[in-house]
Amino acid sequence: MRCRFIIIGLFSILIAIGIDAKAGMAQFPFYSQIQPPSLNINIRDLENKVVAGSVYLDGKRLFSIAAPRASLNERLQNIQDNLSDISRAYLQKSQEKIDIEIRTENGLPVVYVNQQYLLTVTQEDAKLRGLSPTASALSIKQELLEGLQEAKYQRTSEYINEQAKTAAIVLAIIVVTSGGVLYYSRFAKKYSQVTTLTSAQEAYRPITTLLEKQQKGHIKEVKRRLFQLVQIGIWAGGTLVILSLFPYTRAIQVGIIAFLKIPLRLGIIGLIIYVAIRLSYALIERLTSAFVQSSTLLTPETSERLQLRVSTISGVAKSIVTFLWLGVGILLGLTALGIDIIPLLAGVSLIGVALSLASQSLIKDAINGFLIIMEDQYALGDVITVGDVGGLVENLNLRITQVRDAEGRLITIPNSEVKIVANLSSRWSRADLNIPVAYQTDIDQALKLIETVGLDMDKDAVWEHQIIEPPDVLGIENFGERGLIIRVWIKTQPLKQWVVAREYRRRLKVAFDKAGISIPIPQQSVWLNSANSEQRTANSEQRTVNSEQL
Repeated sequence: MRCRFIIIGLFSILIAIGIDAKAGMAQFPFYSQIQPPSLNINIRDLENKVVAGSVYLDGKRLFSIAAPRASLNERLQNIQDNLSDISRAYLQKSQEKIDIEIRTENGLPVVYVNQQYLLTVTQEDAKLRGLSPTASALSIKQELLEGLQEAKYQRTSEYINEQAKTAAIVLAIIVVTSGGVLYYSRFAKKYSQVTTLTSAQEAYRPITTLLEKQQKGHIKEVKRRLFQLVQIGIWAGGTLVILSLFPYTRAIQVGIIAFLKIPLRLGIIGLIIYVAIRLSYALIERLTSAFVQSSTLLTPETSERLQLRVSTISGVAKSIVTFLWLGVGILLGLTALGIDIIPLLAGVSLIGVALSLASQSLIKDAINGFLIIMEDQYALGDVITVGDVGGLVENLNLRITQVRDAEGRLITIPNSEVKIVANLSSRWSRADLNIPVAYQTDIDQALKLIETVGLDMDKDAVWEHQIIEPPDVLGIENFGERGLIIRVWIKTQPLKQWVVAREYRRRLKVAFDKAGISIPIPQQSVWLNSANSEQRTANSEQRTVNSEQL
């Protein structure tokens, strides 16, 4: 907002200058000294490596010249300097007479303006126009005469006042348009459409909500950047239009355009690549969301697995898309800089072959990582064991797998080293429980109670989604030191076996306490033979009598 007020203030100054042109020129004499920089605009290749350039007055092109590529800039600068001196002397005088004379020197026509040398018309200039050197000089004379007379008129009070009114109108259009775009952006943000989920999607809301939230976030970011670009375009374009209205500022406009020519191209390419990446992200989220929300794919056993795989596949796809778009952006940027990319691509291909030979392990990592993701060996959020290490998968890409073990250590495993992997949470998990009961317990009552607790937990609204199938009481597994061991299997959603097992043990303890069934503690019974004990006692008494007799 502060920048807008600064620009409005600058425009107000220009309008104030236009109220009295003579007073304005007296207060700002340096305006008449501003000349456009030496530019190579509209350059085109000619025969024998001859190129063309243009000479400017007050930011407007007067005529074109031609010269060898190596000397074109120097010749343009000399002609531009001569024209600057001629126009300054002519425009600062009140007389309107201008004398343009064509002389012949060394067989070539030479153009003089008010007895001041301007340029020599060469064969390259004539060839550029398709005329003879003399006819080309006459054509340049006419263009000079019209350009200088127009520059003189554009410095009159009448012209400045008219352009000031036009500048005020353009400024008003800029403010109104910018305000309208700002209002529309806020309106669209406030009344953005809210997507409602169907009943089938509602059951798996954690997946669909995350995908739709990410998709909307990418679209929102693209809209925000586009709105910012529109605002910048409105103010920058309007500023350039207003600068082009006045002869004092037109050279500034040309200089800005020339200076920002390359950065503007690169900026537009960067914006296009950024928008393309964001839209690609949104498309990936959209396709993934459609895949997840398919009623034929959503089953109790696959929903949690899909939730684990979505972030993995989506993240890898985004990385690949980002890499591809950045490559396209780099090639477009090099093209915008005028660099021939065909030899560059050939060199890059050779470098790629050399790197591929030198980094075979990276290629193995990428290939194995791709197979891991496509074959769904494991995904982000899975608990796996690879060799002697294991833990929760926190990061997975085409090169490495990172797991967090029970002690909180982050372990990095190259994908090429993943040979045999144990996935503890693929598609479904199982809580394997060994429940001890005392030997004196009524075993049938205990089995019935254990089964009842499992069935009640399976019907509980809080746990029914996490438990896939009713608990399976397998029976007496073993005769242990503490008592009978009863084994129970509970099939759960991935990674839910531990929380389900903890809740099941809690409920079972409460039920055992109410039924009077004790959970045994370690104990040991010592049995002594009574006959052997009486014999040992008699022998001891006999030894005592013999001792007394002695």
